[in-house]
Amino acid sequence: MWHTGYDIEINLSLSDLGHPGLPDLLQEITTSVSERDPQLLECLAHHEKRECLSESGGKSPWMFIRRGRVGGRRPLVASHLPITHKATPAESAQHKATKERIVETAGRYGLQAEAEVPVANRRSVSDAVVTGPRDLKIGWEVQYHHLSPSSVRRRSANAVEHDITPLWVAKDRAASLIDRAPWVRVDDMPWMEIADGKEMVIRGGYRHLEVWKCVPSSERHCLVSEGASHCGAIHAEWFVPALCLPQRKHIRIEDMILQSATGESVPVYVPSRGDGRAGRHMWVSVEDCSLWQELIGEKTPLPAAPVEETDDVITFAEQEVDRTCRAGEEGRFVSDGRLVRDFDQPTGGFTLPRMPVQRSPEPTRITAAERAAASAALGCPPWELGPCAGCSRLQRRYGRNTAMYCSVCRAVLNGR
Repeated sequence: MWHTGYDIEINLSLSDLGHPGLPDLLQEITTSVSERDPQLLECLAHHEKRECLSESGGKSPWMFIRRGRVGGRRPLVASHLPITHKATPAESAQHKATKERIVETAGRYGLQAEAEVPVANRRSVSDAVVTGPRDLKIGWEVQYHHLSPSSVRRRSANAVEHDITPLWVAKDRAASLIDRAPWVRVDDMPWMEIADGKEMVIRGGYRHLEVWKCVPSSERHCLVSEGASHCGAIHAEWFVPALCLPQRKHIRIEDMILQSATGESVPVYVPSRGDGRAGRHMWVSVEDCSLWQELIGEKTPLPAAPVEETDDVITFAEQEVDRTCRAGEEGRFVSDGRLVRDFDQPTGGFTLPRMPVQRSPEPTRITAAERAAASAALGCPPWELGPCAGCSRLQRRYGRNTAMYCSVCRAVLNGR
């Protein structure tokens, strides 16, 4: 393709695009079309006065860049405008109705809200910014059509840089914004129902922390042992409302507007157990967030910088420039379907080490994380916790109807 700003030819198969002296060129050409000159990138055939199949078909010779997905590779693909980056009339109406509903709902709650707010450096515009009573700013981004992961990360990082917490709204379980930034997913509803106030339930992106002691009577499975065994440790994991015990109700978008602005619900980032480079973004109650931070000893709920998953790393084939217009053939570079990203499975499991059996007269030291986890798992206030007189593991020791020995030790004693 041809870069009309620099008057240079670009080779997407090279890591430096054929111009090692322009280190920011890749970021410039992958910027969303809505945020740059739509005529910045030109079909090479059109520039060289040869036949551009797109233009001859009544469409545009101007182009944009997207990431393909073929057999595990992620090449850069040049595609002709428009279509992919132009929302359909139905999507545009849904987008407008959702944005207006956010602003109107915030106003009814007495919150300050404004639509189409440019961020300080004007590199992006938030669909709506809702400001809470402690000057907490939530930047709502309604994204009902595809947006590249790099654009999601860049716009989110730009918002955070200016003290705005991004909150992306999707309607598709395969939306690329999921887990690239704080997000929620709603149903795909006609714009009239959105505008008329029909209930909009948060279907994904909000989770609850469940903490339990891994004993035979627990309804939860063990996170570390296979089969039906129980390890006796305390486990913690994040669940969607339907999988909580007991099951919890889904929250509505009105609840999310209020709770995010007042700080009752906060964004949390949980790294994946198998891959520290990837993880899950989720909204949670501030109480669950505080308990989670106590358990893992981490006080930063969001990653310091946007994380790029291995699956999103661009691959370069290092080939000669293809000077033929391939309009209509771009689909062969994106033949692999988009993967579902919004899963209902539990995520972020964490297990506290079992307290060691006391072998000396020295008192057992109980950490704040162990006390917080035991309090949540046993359903009692922290001041009622204490060590078992037999094995020193935490139990509900003080208060009414309690015992000096845990159930395991009592079973051993009664069997003698």
